[in-house]
Amino acid sequence: MQAKIEQKRQRLLGIAPDLPLHKLQLVVAPTAASLPALAVVALLLLLATARRPCSFLDAYRSGVVSLPSPSRTSPPHLGRSAAAARVPSGCDIFRPGQWVPDDDAPYYTNLTCPLIQEHQNCMKYGRPDRGFLRWRWRPDGCDLPRFDAAAFLDAVRDTSLAFVGDSLARNHMQSLMCLLSKVAYPKDVSTTTNPEFRTMRYEAYNFTMAIFWSPFLVRGHQPDPRRHMWDIYLDEPDAAWRDAVSGFDRVVLSAATWFTRPAMFYEAGGGRVRVVGCHYCLVPGVPDRTLRYSLRMALRSALRVLTGPRFNGTVILRTLSPTSHFEGGEWDRGGDCRRTRPFAANETRVAGLDLDLHAVQVEEFSRARAEAEASGGGTRLALMDTTAAMVLRPDGHPSRYGHWPHENVTLYNDCVHWCLPGPIDAWNDMLLQMLLADPS
Repeated sequence: MQAKIEQKRQRLLGIAPDLPLHKLQLVVAPTAASLPALAVVALLLLLATARRPCSFLDAYRSGVVSLPSPSRTSPPHLGRSAAAARVPSGCDIFRPGQWVPDDDAPYYTNLTCPLIQEHQNCMKYGRPDRGFLRWRWRPDGCDLPRFDAAAFLDAVRDTSLAFVGDSLARNHMQSLMCLLSKVAYPKDVSTTTNPEFRTMRYEAYNFTMAIFWSPFLVRGHQPDPRRHMWDIYLDEPDAAWRDAVSGFDRVVLSAATWFTRPAMFYEAGGGRVRVVGCHYCLVPGVPDRTLRYSLRMALRSALRVLTGPRFNGTVILRTLSPTSHFEGGEWDRGGDCRRTRPFAANETRVAGLDLDLHAVQVEEFSRARAEAEASGGGTRLALMDTTAAMVLRPDGHPSRYGHWPHENVTLYNDCVHWCLPGPIDAWNDMLLQMLLADPS
């Protein structure tokens, strides 16, 4: 009888039922080696629970969901550091490599983590294949150790971490919280009701993690949303994060995708703010600037803030997530990402717009680090170069499997964000190794 119950539990954990987020906590409370029969009955009852409808745009832009009261607490400090596997000396985890089969993946499921947003919950909304979950990133010449939640929390004890960027920054943070859920759940201590800005705290570790929505890193707004044109002030860091991150120990900075939108670019000069160009504005007399220019100037402005007197921690610049995985058309013209396995290392490479934007990020990182070293400031900079690994994973996006089920999604397939669980979890394998190597 016990064996049959365990088989049922394994089958349930391998699928993505329509289970309300606020009920998931009941499923993942700590158990003994097997799941009691009453828990199986409770789970089956929960599968029938109705979900409150929500707009796809709300799900797409909303921040980290609030957690229910956890049914378990974080383990106390035991007086010794958690053991963690480290990459060998001289191993560059960001060098080109390949994705290799991993029968032990994934680290979590959509049932064990209640933090997955609807548009990234690919299992819940019917993705038929599971093979995309079972791969690990292996840089050439070395091995990237698995994520260790206990070791990560020990490494960040008594510190704080901020993610600054667009929805891919939030995607990254949610992946991290799902990975950490094996050990601890955070408490939502946000001081605002704005879902784009959430602050989560792991009380037992005195560790705070936050997300600051800033898709351009500098100030940007739409004067008239009907025109789909943005005004971007390339030399004015966004006040949404500029001062707020000053008290954080580490900041993960990222941006790229939003710069493809039509925009007017402004910079201060001669005592006034003036138009210096645009992207696809078609305004007579206004020069069309490349995306390399707008991203470069915005990134330079952001990094100057973080290497100046306002900040005295570690800045981690994460390179772009590929924009090139749409096949069969653009994102709004039928493009999709239906592949079910990674590219091999010799099947594709970073090219086109991705290559241009990646080059800008690497160049501006090098520039900022040189300036920081020359000034003798206290900021430390590190490059988290995820692009080479992620360009090989066109199979890891939600496509049409990350939307509210009642909506018509024929006009948009998501080949930008990443399924959770999914390839993006490798970013936190990398992040842990960066923390272990951080002398601070």
